[in-house]
Amino acid sequence: MTAGAGARVATSPLVVDGLSAGYGDTQVLWDVSLRVDPGEIVALIGSNGAGKSTLLGALSGVVSVWGGTVRYGDRVLTGEEPDRIVRAGLVQVPQGRRLFGSLSVEDNLLMGAYLRRDSEVRSDLERILTLLPRLRERIDYLAGRLSGGEQQQVAIGRALMARPQVLLIDEMSLGLAPVLVDHLIELLAQINKTGVSILIVEQDVQTALEVSSRAYVLETGRITLSGPSGQLLDDPQVKKAYLGV
Repeated sequence: MTAGAGARVATSPLVVDGLSAGYGDTQVLWDVSLRVDPGEIVALIGSNGAGKSTLLGALSGVVSVWGGTVRYGDRVLTGEEPDRIVRAGLVQVPQGRRLFGSLSVEDNLLMGAYLRRDSEVRSDLERILTLLPRLRERIDYLAGRLSGGEQQQVAIGRALMARPQVLLIDEMSLGLAPVLVDHLIELLAQINKTGVSILIVEQDVQTALEVSSRAYVLETGRITLSGPSGQLLDDPQVKKAYLGV
């Protein structure tokens, strides 16, 4: 897949500054700040309930932001509707895939282009199927009949059909065998080489730190640690809390 085919090269940083967010009367995030520079893979790690998925929801416009700002380049995305955020270049691959199980693989992929009206949708689909050859073999299958790894590929392919500049990936490895996770990591590396920035949320800390260049640790809704991923892999606090060392 070439840059501009199923993807747009990220030319601006994604900057989150002092973000607070929650559901109803319940606050989940407090004063969260992070940055994803163009072409970076950045990881957000933390235990269950730390607020990782809430943060991605806030960036995607589906969780209420209580304070702070989200900027992509010179555009403030705080409080924007989800469709406008997608048009700006931020596209989420949600936890649990959230496919239309009764629709074909092809129809699920095309759902990712629902905001587009350009003539390149079909050519983008072809390039994504070249990137994901297993899906070409399964193109007419119902998505609900696929394996977990295949469904995750559909979810990623669907996001690519929106031509993202920044992919927000939530718990990619959840419920998958290690060999499938390794394949998906290779896939992310290929996507990143086309110029797409990636913010990956992962409970599998080892995987997250190995695939990323920088990382943030989120605990009970607050960023408690950040730095180069290799440095965090060797951090005694991270080893004890997340790696069982």
